[in-house]
Amino acid sequence: MTTEQKITRYDGPAGGWRALASVKDTLLAQGIPVKGAKTLLSANQPDGFDCPGCAWPDRNHHSTFEFCENGAKAVAAEATARRATPEFFARHTVAELAVQSDFWLEGQGRLTHPMRYDAASDRYLAIAWDEAFALIARHLNALADPNEAIFYTSGRTSNEAAFLYQLFVRQFGTNNFPDCSNMCHEASGAAMRAQVGTGKGTVTLQDFERADAIFIFGQNPGTNHPRMLGELRAAHQRGARIVSFNPLRERGLERFADPQDKLQMATLGSSPISTHYLQLRVGGDLAAVTGIAKHVLEMHTQRGGVLHEDFIAQHTAGFDALAAQIARTPWAQLEEASGLGEAQLRAVGDVYIGAERVIACWGMGITQHRHAVATIGAIVNLLLLRGNIGREGAGPCPVRGHSNVQGDRTMGIWEAPPPALLDRLQQVYGFAPPRAHGVDTVGAIRQMVDGRCKVFFALGGNFAAATPDTAATWAGLRQCGLTVHVATKLNRSHVVHGREALILPCLGRTEIDMQPGGPQGVTVEDSMSMVHLSMGINPPASPELLSEPAIVARLAAATLGERSSVPWSWLVQDYARIRDEIEKVFPDFADFNARVAVPGGFRLRNAASQRQWATASGRAQFSVHAVPAPGPQRHEGRVLFTLLSTRSHDQYNTTIYGLNDRYRGVQGQRQVVFIHPEDIAALGLAGGDRVDIHTVWDDGVQRSVHGFVLVPYDIPRGNLAAYYPETNPLVPLDSVAEGVGTPTSKSIPVVLTPHTPRP
Repeated sequence: MTTEQKITRYDGPAGGWRALASVKDTLLAQGIPVKGAKTLLSANQPDGFDCPGCAWPDRNHHSTFEFCENGAKAVAAEATARRATPEFFARHTVAELAVQSDFWLEGQGRLTHPMRYDAASDRYLAIAWDEAFALIARHLNALADPNEAIFYTSGRTSNEAAFLYQLFVRQFGTNNFPDCSNMCHEASGAAMRAQVGTGKGTVTLQDFERADAIFIFGQNPGTNHPRMLGELRAAHQRGARIVSFNPLRERGLERFADPQDKLQMATLGSSPISTHYLQLRVGGDLAAVTGIAKHVLEMHTQRGGVLHEDFIAQHTAGFDALAAQIARTPWAQLEEASGLGEAQLRAVGDVYIGAERVIACWGMGITQHRHAVATIGAIVNLLLLRGNIGREGAGPCPVRGHSNVQGDRTMGIWEAPPPALLDRLQQVYGFAPPRAHGVDTVGAIRQMVDGRCKVFFALGGNFAAATPDTAATWAGLRQCGLTVHVATKLNRSHVVHGREALILPCLGRTEIDMQPGGPQGVTVEDSMSMVHLSMGINPPASPELLSEPAIVARLAAATLGERSSVPWSWLVQDYARIRDEIEKVFPDFADFNARVAVPGGFRLRNAASQRQWATASGRAQFSVHAVPAPGPQRHEGRVLFTLLSTRSHDQYNTTIYGLNDRYRGVQGQRQVVFIHPEDIAALGLAGGDRVDIHTVWDDGVQRSVHGFVLVPYDIPRGNLAAYYPETNPLVPLDSVAEGVGTPTSKSIPVVLTPHTPRP
């Protein structure tokens, strides 16, 4: 992969030969060209593993090539030939590791042994597994209150590990379960539960075959869920209208060349994706959706027959209040707040009216805003106006990130568990679960900063890099008495640690998990509620590795001892036993083992898709939200920009696969900021100049990042985009979505100054 730093224009399609070349480069860089290719060809097989990347569903689990570019990179990174052994740690102090980039840290390869931080030498030293579990148990059992411990969960944790984890932690006595959901789709769950009775999307992949229109908000599938482009391409080819709302021009929403289409690859062809592309201002989605709904209501008043009046009468509540609110909202306000013209909104409103079946998709470009819950509420309102929930080819589709982030929540990884779950745990296991809500991710950081967190345990993930307000987060982690991270590779969280620290290496999804009962498979739940089995095919990277279920079970046994009647070690001898336990607690998992043995697995029941509304009123609920006015445009004489954080194309969440962002033309670097050319000129600067970025917030804390290269880009004036985690230091800890604790990483108020080298 190139390390030359340059900015070039990219005019090709998403996918195509460049995607295959990028996969080849990744395999070669990981030192596994033959083994890696074999591993990829076994992805998504009935007897193989599920892609450890995103949560987009697999259309065909029998496919020999059902993976995408970034999925291939995820698999290759896990199957790397590189190893971070005890000898590696002996060569480097933690202080030396801490100055390396995130890319370099993960590039050292797979962890091979459990490691304990030694303060005297400032190094990680190998430790036996039993000693590691005993150390954690001593810390946990010495706490004055179980709530002094925090248990984080990554979205790639399997159902089996997540179920055991929540059972152990609740027997220990706390609901402190921050997880990656808190930082991504928490707003989706909150809005949809209130309005339709479920926090999950109602659509299936088959619905994409029937949709007449697909509306995409705040999402970049070309980078984040590349397999979704295949569904969008097929929909476009059969005549469906695809309407995309995104401040940035994203290549994956414009054109796509399917690497699995032999004719298209042979002819260097590509397919269009969006029929309508609206570049609204950052955070303008609520106003835009309200504008579409306003057009729908006005057209119904003018000519009738536009609303689905029978559906509204039989299945909904709150319509009159919504209609009155929208009628009071003038078009000029919607134009100003969205950055779009009335004619543009009416045009896509006509697309919505002309479509019998409509799917609405959204990602973190919607959820990581102050008004996220209101915006999702507006999207659901729009669908309800024409009966587009509980109909084939229609419905809401929140597109989640990590492969099992939805499944973890299903398994009970939630700081605010429903009473019914706690009641059932008490009935099945005979203990009284804690009833008080725990802390979410932002609450966990506050508890660390205040010195109230003594033990922090992370089942996967990269907490130090993924979270907002980096200085506060790192200070909080360093105040903990013990930090523990279950991981496959070295990352930032291992060098930002408590007074004592452990790194516990685990098996990856691609690896054979051999237990006394034979090789084991785990299950995950994708964005469309499909639960399916995954079994690794590669030998483990080290004989010292344990599976996540085994780590949780051994920790539970060491910590709880005779206080728990759960047969932890027996359960992990055969994961079918864990699935039997899941079935006891969750009725929707009846006959779990038999149903998941079918290739492709099974879909969990979704009452809203059957027009059964588990809401307070027993009906689908329209929600009413005022459209906020745009904020100030200047601060102390400087232009006040709104910055959104985003991924590069060589990245998945905090994992950096390379330093290139092909579709945006960035090569060999990550400290860049995308900005409209006229804004660059207005600042008296030029493309390629370096700037410092400063958050504008009212708490007296100085938050800045330094030396970012200005990249002229097609983005609305007054808006900026830059990569995370590099811009996470700019996100104030108390800047969260209303009603949920999700950091507002997509709407950071900032000013730019010419770069001043730091001493």
